[in-house]
Amino acid sequence: MVYKKDIDLERQWVKLMGVLDEKINKRPKDLNAVLFLIGVQELGRGVNSFSKEEKQDLMHIAICKVLSYAGFYDLEGIDEDGWPHWKLKRELPHFDLLEQEKLLKMHIIEYFERELDIQI
Repeated sequence: MVYKKDIDLERQWVKLMGVLDEKINKRPKDLNAVLFLIGVQELGRGVNSFSKEEKQDLMHIAICKVLSYAGFYDLEGIDEDGWPHWKLKRELPHFDLLEQEKLLKMHIIEYFERELDIQI
């Protein structure tokens, strides 16, 4: 069963993809690409070449950042190399993959509205 809030979330997500396409001249191909962009933004070093491990770390930073809005993570600090470190504040709910994706999309949209003043 499809709920109105799910349709609204998908509409916001499509709008966000359009905004990102305009801003970076490339439409992110999926949720992971958007998480990577957020991770790069949070690291604050601009676009660089990153190793596979660093790319995974950037996505982890992004997940922690967006889920911090819901109280799941707190920023612990920045290490000597400038990488943020997050601490799990409370356990994440046991969602199926679709529900996890919805939770992330909802907070990713919030991220762009709060941090980059992009109204979706």
